[in-house]
Amino acid sequence: MTSTAQRFSIGLTGGIGSGKTTVANMFGELGASLVDTDAIAHQLTAPGGLAIASIRDHFGAAFIDEHGAMDRARMRSHVFGNATARHALEAILHPLIRSETARAAEAATGDYVIFVVPLLVESGTWVGRASRILVVDCEEEVQIARVMQRNGLRCDEVEAIMAAQASRPARLAVADDVIENNGDAAGLLPRVRELHASYLELARAA
Repeated sequence: MTSTAQRFSIGLTGGIGSGKTTVANMFGELGASLVDTDAIAHQLTAPGGLAIASIRDHFGAAFIDEHGAMDRARMRSHVFGNATARHALEAILHPLIRSETARAAEAATGDYVIFVVPLLVESGTWVGRASRILVVDCEEEVQIARVMQRNGLRCDEVEAIMAAQASRPARLAVADDVIENNGDAAGLLPRVRELHASYLELARAA
């Protein structure tokens, strides 16, 4: 059993625009410890991050910006449609993300741990590592509208991002619990509180 699974934990995921960050923060306010794998990935590729030397060695100095961080735009363009480059980047980042995630979970002091993992289904490694999988779900039209408004993207750009992510049925297929988020944030709180109470009981029994 991995260190991330030694205490009761939740793997939280959802498609772009589903509201998973809003939901995660609500659980955090109720007493859960949040471990955000995206935030960890950003730390690893920030100036002085643990992944920077390996990225420079493999991809070259052109992929490190003037501040010493990974040049995200250049890297995104480079790995898009280039499976070899994408796998090379993943081979650098994924072991570091996994070890830093475990370190953060071990240091967590909340009632239980919620791992916020945008690509939980796509990674293929999280089901079984967390005690339960929680999916924040919404209609695809709602996702598109939210991301267009939030990020200023065109509809086709949002649809391309969604197409690169796991499908809605694939996420729901691995879910132990689902929070529907087709409305406003205020409507989420009763369901979050319900699940939090359930998770507290499970954590105490673990």
